[in-house]
Amino acid sequence: MNVTLSIDEQLVDRARKKAEALGKSLNQLIRDYLQTIAGGDDPERSIEEFKHLSGTGDSRGWRFNRDEIHGR
Repeated sequence: MNVTLSIDEQLVDRARKKAEALGKSLNQLIRDYLQTIAGGDDPERSIEEFKHLSGTGDSRGWRFNRDEIHGR
């Protein structure tokens, strides 16, 4: 589907530069953003992506300590 938007020219120029820096087209950047805010429609893909991003969970014995994190 094609969508027509009214966007400030300077904003488009900045967005194109950002997209280029990410190795994407402005069109792809917008599609990705819309997909993010609209939510995924493929639960299997979401599960696989979550597993991929989760890592191994190996903390090597480190335990969370709120006082250390906040420098108390």
